[in-house]
Amino acid sequence: MAPESSSGGRRSDAQRNRSRILEVAYRAFSDDPDVSLNSIAKLVGVGAGTLYRHFPTREALLLAVYQEEVEQLVGSVDRMLEHEEPLDAFRSWARKLAAYARIKHGIGEALTSPEAQEVIGATWTPVSRAIARLLAAAAERGEVREGVDPDDVILLLSALWRVPEGEAGLAQADRLLELIVDALRPRTGVQVRPPK
Repeated sequence: MAPESSSGGRRSDAQRNRSRILEVAYRAFSDDPDVSLNSIAKLVGVGAGTLYRHFPTREALLLAVYQEEVEQLVGSVDRMLEHEEPLDAFRSWARKLAAYARIKHGIGEALTSPEAQEVIGATWTPVSRAIARLLAAAAERGEVREGVDPDDVILLLSALWRVPEGEAGLAQADRLLELIVDALRPRTGVQVRPPK
């Protein structure tokens, strides 16, 4: 019985270590895209060997951070809609998505491996569904028009994570987000049909 209990404890410790590494790594990558894995291990309070057992490469850690953060963001939609008006929830959600994507883009221009593309591609559908949920809630209140393709909105939102670093870049991202929101609002007057 003791060995099973001991191995269960080790698994529990390993899971806690992994979760803590991801949490600290997100903040570290946000503060410094060039932060070393050894520095992250020190910030977490674990040995480098523990970090490397979970994430053998920088790319593996970066992708795990990105995937974890996007999964949490996707899972937050209903909670956000309970506490915010739909359009405000969309704005908050889009800002968070942009922050996660900026980390991926800031460090990840070299992330072209098949593994990286698989992780990045796997987040598209959940993100698209989350945006569809936010847009549907806003459309019910007449704040955005119905029938907006969430995949189109993802492409529009990609402008938010391409802004420069710093306060000026964040201010520009907010201006871009408002342009996107304006583009989603119900149309009044003459309808312009998109080309076929």
